[in-house]
Amino acid sequence: MPTLPHGQQGRPEQAQLAASVQPHRARQVAESFGAEAQRYDRARPPYPDELVARIVAGSPGPDAPDAPDVPDVPDVVDVLDVGCGTGIAARQLQAAGCAVLGIDPDPRMAALARARGLRVEVATFESWEPAGRTFDAVVVGQAWHWVDPAVGAAKAARLLRPKGRLTIFGHVFEPPAEVAEPFAAAFRRVVPDSPFGDRPARRPLELYRAGYARTADDIRATGRFAEPEQWSFAWERSYTRDQWLDLLPTTGGLTGLRPAPLAEVLDAVGAAVDALGGRFTMPYTTLATSAALRAEAP
Repeated sequence: MPTLPHGQQGRPEQAQLAASVQPHRARQVAESFGAEAQRYDRARPPYPDELVARIVAGSPGPDAPDAPDVPDVPDVVDVLDVGCGTGIAARQLQAAGCAVLGIDPDPRMAALARARGLRVEVATFESWEPAGRTFDAVVVGQAWHWVDPAVGAAKAARLLRPKGRLTIFGHVFEPPAEVAEPFAAAFRRVVPDSPFGDRPARRPLELYRAGYARTADDIRATGRFAEPEQWSFAWERSYTRDQWLDLLPTTGGLTGLRPAPLAEVLDAVGAAVDALGGRFTMPYTTLATSAALRAEAP
């Protein structure tokens, strides 16, 4: 399953094609996930502990040159979580000892994150006003493709303290062919005019690595960061039929479907999982592009 949006039923084809090339323009899709906020928070997987540890270890924290020297205050890494959603990554960073501020354009997602104990402000990253605040780390999980590339990395640089770190990450997950192919066939049947209907059911990991390499190019283009690093974390997660069908409606290709077409897709996928014995193991790869702000950025 791809990490980029598929588009929505009923949207004009040209708009869908534009969104596939420039997904940050597809605000209708970007802000559709809140309709399933509870399900999203329940079904979406967390991020590898190793990723969280590397973000924290690579961030300057209170020992940075411009950090205030406050006695008897424990070391805390200040993190801005862009497109925080329901706060899945933010809660992991909090558990690692960070102070996290989230921003998200969807008030429904933000409300659930707040209910989980997070500080969240409602805005797109492009329009968000920092009011003089700076951070040791800016993180973006599963959301960078919603940010205008002409704005994103340059704005992150302005928000970071010296040697602060920008890390953009997301999951790449591909169900076995026995599950992916019935999904693709059902999606083509339910959304026959989708420009994504001719995509293969499964796409190689290298396609996504290339996307993160382009993200590194955007970061380099600012002239403000050290050479970006590419991180990769491989892991697995087992899904029952019900668990997988709980997750699917939270993915970009399905959030806009009406109940009847959605049920048709889920029935096809459910039958495929049943044929595998009612469960399967999903190989995941979490990819990240991470770069530290130069100590004396130009």
